[in-house]
Amino acid sequence: MRRVFLPRAAGLAAGAVLIWLASITPAAAQYGRPSMSEVPVGEQYHVEALFDFWAPGMTANVSSESLGILGSEIDVKADLGYVDKKIGEFRFVLRPGRKHKFRIAYMPVRYSADSILNRTLVFNGIAFKVGLPIQSEFKWDTWRLGYEYDFVARDWGFVGFFVEARETSVRLSLNSPIDSEFTEARGPVPAIGGVVRVYPHKNVGITAEFGGFNLPEVNNYKGDFFDYDISGTVSFNRYVGVQAGYRSLDGSYIAKHDNGSLKLDGLYFAGVVRF
Repeated sequence: MRRVFLPRAAGLAAGAVLIWLASITPAAAQYGRPSMSEVPVGEQYHVEALFDFWAPGMTANVSSESLGILGSEIDVKADLGYVDKKIGEFRFVLRPGRKHKFRIAYMPVRYSADSILNRTLVFNGIAFKVGLPIQSEFKWDTWRLGYEYDFVARDWGFVGFFVEARETSVRLSLNSPIDSEFTEARGPVPAIGGVVRVYPHKNVGITAEFGGFNLPEVNNYKGDFFDYDISGTVSFNRYVGVQAGYRSLDGSYIAKHDNGSLKLDGLYFAGVVRF
């Protein structure tokens, strides 16, 4: 079994930027506020909560080396029998001013299965032989904490950029009659991105968002991800709305002798509540 914690310097740097931005936002938010009659219905809020149900196609691979024995590249679908499933995500936005937003999101990705191995897998230095019954669990959980600044904010929509710190936890466990092993990696990755929203109607918004980061390899540690999201939101009033969109998330990591990758893409549907 192995736990690996990725270097935290990148996450601490992103956190410092967020704290600095938080300190300057209240003063900046006092200026340039248009009247509520000029603002689209979907922008008349200070707090927004969104919960979405995502039905993505999933591709994931994990490998873990131990005792100098190379690990197999485990395809969690082909080798462990995982099938696509719905995933939920919670997003929360605090907006002290029209151009300033603080964003929090949590997405737990969890898969499990009982299967019979169709090939021998080497995992953490242990050989799990072909034909062996296996109980497995895979998780890839992500917390996001960020700040968005909309440098253009008009009655037709806005254009902005954001910075984030993403804390990701990855774990794969294999349990069989002969042995039980797991590998776990955890660490922060900073992110930057852009967002554009337009309102063809005061109650309808169309949003495109892209974020990502490539953390270069240092001392056998590396991480990257790319995340884009295109969605449409219908606001029934200033308090309630629904959203539908398409999202693609592609991430990977190297942590000394362990590595993994995850790709999710597909349609999602969400409910929105604002205050």
